[in-house]
Amino acid sequence: MSEPSPSPAPGRGRRWARAAGRWAFGLLVTVGGALVGILLLGRVEAPIGPFDASLAFTPTGGGATVEVPPLGSLAVDAYDGPLGLDVQLRRVDEARIQALVADPVRLDGLVDRVSDDLRDGVVRLAWRTAAAGVGGAVLTSLLVFRRRREPLVAAGASVLLLAGTAGLGAATWRPEALSQPTYTGLLVNATSLIGSAEDIVARFSAYRASLEDLVTNVGTLYSTLSALPAPGGPTDTVALLHVSDIHLNPAGFDLVRQVADQFRVDAVLDTGDITDWGSEPENQLISSIGQFGVPYVYVRGNHDSAITAALVAAQPNATVLDDSATTVAGLTVVGARDPRFTPDQDATGDTESLEQTGEDLAELAEEQPEPPAIALVHDPKQAPPLDGVVPLVLAGHTHDREVETLDGGTLLMVQGSTGGAGLRALQGEYPEPLTCTVLYLDSDDGALVAYDDITLGGLGETEATIVRTVVPEEAATDGSTDGSTDEGTDEGTDEGTEDGGTGGTDAPASPTG
Repeated sequence: MSEPSPSPAPGRGRRWARAAGRWAFGLLVTVGGALVGILLLGRVEAPIGPFDASLAFTPTGGGATVEVPPLGSLAVDAYDGPLGLDVQLRRVDEARIQALVADPVRLDGLVDRVSDDLRDGVVRLAWRTAAAGVGGAVLTSLLVFRRRREPLVAAGASVLLLAGTAGLGAATWRPEALSQPTYTGLLVNATSLIGSAEDIVARFSAYRASLEDLVTNVGTLYSTLSALPAPGGPTDTVALLHVSDIHLNPAGFDLVRQVADQFRVDAVLDTGDITDWGSEPENQLISSIGQFGVPYVYVRGNHDSAITAALVAAQPNATVLDDSATTVAGLTVVGARDPRFTPDQDATGDTESLEQTGEDLAELAEEQPEPPAIALVHDPKQAPPLDGVVPLVLAGHTHDREVETLDGGTLLMVQGSTGGAGLRALQGEYPEPLTCTVLYLDSDDGALVAYDDITLGGLGETEATIVRTVVPEEAATDGSTDGSTDEGTDEGTDEGTEDGGTGGTDAPASPTG
């Protein structure tokens, strides 16, 4: 009969358990200390294009999040791991954004600049996070164990953990996820309002090159038009420039400035949608209004926020009309904003209707001591209540220029898009042209006597034209535009019909650049 084998010493199992417990506790201390260090110190401030941004790694389970206050955020499931990249755009640097506005050519390299800035910021953040994680693990271990050996072990363990985290992120990197972000807040509307950034970037170089030549060519067009007789004949006229729907296009602002200077207009009338979102970063461009040198009268569009309107009003030469009136070159002008704010769908539920705003503006017009010569609205649907109350209503919104005589004799002039619908126009097969109109009104009674429609071709087009339409005297008095007369230039101009059946003269010019 064999003797039973000896059983393990009772204390050996307990020693192994205690050792495993110590290692587990040490690892827990290491991980906790590393996380504390990362949360406290793992953050860098870096410029990203025109923005000042804050970058940090947070224990959010991988991926990247870009926060754009107050519009919301976008998340990209670009990699796996315990740490996620958090990028918060804090503010716009005014000097950098003004440099972009002053020189649209700089926009060509903006995407590369943003990519380089972001890469440099992430590299700095990675090194800082590694140092913060190792330092936090070592310091916490030293405070807990108060021995030399454990901090050294914690340093080695934290290095391995961070290296493993980086390796996991690299192994699971999904670049295709960058084109499929998840939006929250107002940015939910980004894809419908802005569209594909890839299309915009791919087509911007051609767009910029053509528009630079076209905007510069306004001077050539004006020289051609100067050969025509004065639009008002023997009557003294007031020249007003009607613009609308600039949608943040720097070339649109350049066009307004060029036309205002060349045509020596007495004021600029803007029927809204200067921006796309009405956000604070976009509003930096609005400061250029103060440099136009003539009065600027504006009503809010459905893409403009109250902040946008306040910034326009802060310009030294600007007036914002919101169910109010002003005097421009001796003529009374009334205006009302669009009651909607498209970027925030939740903000449009309880607003008054378009027709109601037109009715309110009609009442205001009838109360004025001097009958208004012009009413400004953003959406043409606001115009019908003004029919027969104001002789001329200016609008925008549709991005389609149109001239129409309403039943009561009021002339409704809808502007196209002075900004060519902004960067969103780079997506379409048929890009929007840049349009604006110079109006000539009798300085005594405010009657419209003539107008020049200016059109600059969009992406891929090289045509720039000015069409002068002279309103016959009987049309100016009874509101009808039928039977208007044509005034011709020298040989080489085209005669035809433009917008709403009014006769006109075409003074074309092609870019010389």
